[in-house]
Amino acid sequence: MKRNLWIMYAIALLQGMVFYGPIATLYRQAHGLTIFQITLIESISLSLLILLEIPWGIIADKIGCRHTIIFCSALYLISKIIFWKADGFAGFLVERIMLSVVESGFSGVDSTILYLSCGQKNSQKVFGVYHSMSMAGLLFAAGVYAMVVQDHYPLAGFLTVISYGGAAFLSLFLTDVRIHSVKKTDTEPFRVTIKKAMKNRSLLLFLIAAALLSETHQTITVFLNQLQYQKCGLSGSSIGLLFVAATLLGLLGFCSSSVTGRLGICSSLLLFCSMAAASCLTLAATRLAFPSAAAILILRFSNTLFQPLLTEIQNRQIRTDNRATALSVNSMLLNSVAIGTNLVFGALAGRKHA
Repeated sequence: MKRNLWIMYAIALLQGMVFYGPIATLYRQAHGLTIFQITLIESISLSLLILLEIPWGIIADKIGCRHTIIFCSALYLISKIIFWKADGFAGFLVERIMLSVVESGFSGVDSTILYLSCGQKNSQKVFGVYHSMSMAGLLFAAGVYAMVVQDHYPLAGFLTVISYGGAAFLSLFLTDVRIHSVKKTDTEPFRVTIKKAMKNRSLLLFLIAAALLSETHQTITVFLNQLQYQKCGLSGSSIGLLFVAATLLGLLGFCSSSVTGRLGICSSLLLFCSMAAASCLTLAATRLAFPSAAAILILRFSNTLFQPLLTEIQNRQIRTDNRATALSVNSMLLNSVAIGTNLVFGALAGRKHA
């Protein structure tokens, strides 16, 4: 099972190599999209993702995690090819629709493979390393962008296609994992799994809070940070350096288990949320370069520590063989919240940026 961990780490590394990452918003703008169109496409994508979450969870539990990862990795590759060739709203919308299929398929399946492959021991650390590998890939891509790609946007898209092709190839070598009950009883019906997940009120409230934190981080550190940096008068090279710094902070996911071990789960959650809230308040109150950069870096750091803990908490709550289905219900709720935040953030950012 250790081979699964190394392969999943490698897949995360390669799929983290998004060579247009430093100019994700500018790339789309250069191909005819407005800020509101970007966030609108995100919300459409999330709506489809929500519709596919539970069906994909059921399919994954039936066909196995390995086959699900293989199919989704191949589709991921195709979506990046479409992104590379896209020009205008329709092209990027098609790419995001395909991405919705991929992400709903991956949802819960990757963490299931990791959770079961590590024997459920040190799982939070494994999740942290997995997230860190993704950020390591992004850091490598950022370095290549700064030294080689620069303003050659099509090259950034092409290199991303190559890295995702490598990830799709590696997925073929995964070994399937399944969890079985000790007693030879009938498998729990999927409708029962879904009903149980929807009735866990404490977990549902936690997931809503987690979605607000995660989507705020996603929108600010991926899309809106570049607009804030421009308003602060930062140069392209400075923006690139800050992107590298933010990516380096993303490598610290493995520290999440240590922080949680020392502070406890409740204190850790309070700390991570407080850091994020302070960062957002700072960004809302200033246009100065240093506090803006510091706030965005702190926001990235808090999310880096939070995500492995979020994954760990979700996996601990599952008491069924239909693990992928249960995790898909959680993802459905997370993405439902994300639709609203994307539209609100996009409309407000477009108004302020106009």
